[in-house]
Amino acid sequence: MISVINISKRFGKTDALTDVSFDVNNGEIVGLLGENGAGKSTLLRIISTMLSPTSGTAIVNGYNVIENPKDVRKNVGILFGSEVGLYERLTARENIEYFARLNGMNKKQCDDRVNYLIERFSFADYADKQVGSFSKGMKQKIAIARSIVHDPSVMLFDEPDSGLDFRAARTVFDFMEACKKEGKSIIFSSHSMESIKNYSDRMVVIHKGHIVKCFDVKSYREQYTEREINDILFNLVCDGDENV
Repeated sequence: MISVINISKRFGKTDALTDVSFDVNNGEIVGLLGENGAGKSTLLRIISTMLSPTSGTAIVNGYNVIENPKDVRKNVGILFGSEVGLYERLTARENIEYFARLNGMNKKQCDDRVNYLIERFSFADYADKQVGSFSKGMKQKIAIARSIVHDPSVMLFDEPDSGLDFRAARTVFDFMEACKKEGKSIIFSSHSMESIKNYSDRMVVIHKGHIVKCFDVKSYREQYTEREINDILFNLVCDGDENV
């Protein structure tokens, strides 16, 4: 479970986030929607302990991101946009194995988990090839597998479908759905309004560092047509007002 508690972040004279609060339950997917610069990536970096908040905090599975950062990192899997961070001279398998060992997994645990991820993300054909020659979509799949190799109970994905074709993106979101069924907590951001609508249980809309709306996606689908939802989201994302 994740609790974001009154988080604010200031860079110099710029307020990137202001008094942001929401919870993510076990077995729930929460989608973050907002324009570039709205604060989505900053928020995910704070939850992952990569950035410190100016004020406020977050609790991840009972651990405070400020007081217990090492414990938080053990519980979290992280993927940030196009920053795949793979070692291009290593094979796909070696990249994932390396991060498995960094997370304290023994050889058997490592082998079992890596083989599972290779099968789950369908890259057996190039698992033992150097990643330097891979396409962006192929690298993204390896980066996702690497980020969750230690089987974390909390997952933070910033643009997980970035650079992926339809088949690869579907593989990623199917995996997120499977993790949800296992009781994991997931936050993901995407520029695709359709991805957010189709794969989120709840949606958090951020505009200029403020949460302007947090709502249950299913209930919105029961109240509005798809066109109406799209218009509401567009107004929220661009102007911070669903009634513009």
